Amino acid sequence: MRTLRRWWALPGRDRARLLALWLLLPPISLALRTAGYRRTLCWIHGLSAPRAPRGSLPTLAESHRLAELAAIAGRQHGSIDATCLRQSLAVLWWLRRRGAQPEIRFGVDNAQGAPDMHAWVELDGERLGQGTYRHRPFHH
Repeated sequence: MRTLRRWWALPGRDRARLLALWLLLPPISLALRTAGYRRTLCWIHGLSAPRAPRGSLPTLAESHRLAELAAIAGRQHGSIDATCLRQSLAVLWWLRRRGAQPEIRFGVDNAQGAPDMHAWVELDGERLGQGTYRHRPFHH
């Protein structure tokens, strides 16, 4: 019941985006399991040709909010493993469709002894929705 109240408390635009991201996570998860990361990324790039005119690029604030909604969708998805990679690929797809040029990044945090891996999306060099993550990006 609390989840439903929080859902209705969101602005309508956020509810629509949250639902779309929530629905996008299972196909991304399936693609990663069956085709692997590189093929899934190619699929995402192929399906995310910009649909909006260049003048309506998402702002950084909108992009940060989208990443936050993807994290919420990931936490609410009980049927799949909605990891940071799956959430990042969903954000990447959405932003590319809006005409932006986001990049997916990978990093590691060794502060706890064992490496902790993480994926996120950057737009214009800024990490989206990352808050306090200490992960250092891999440079390839």
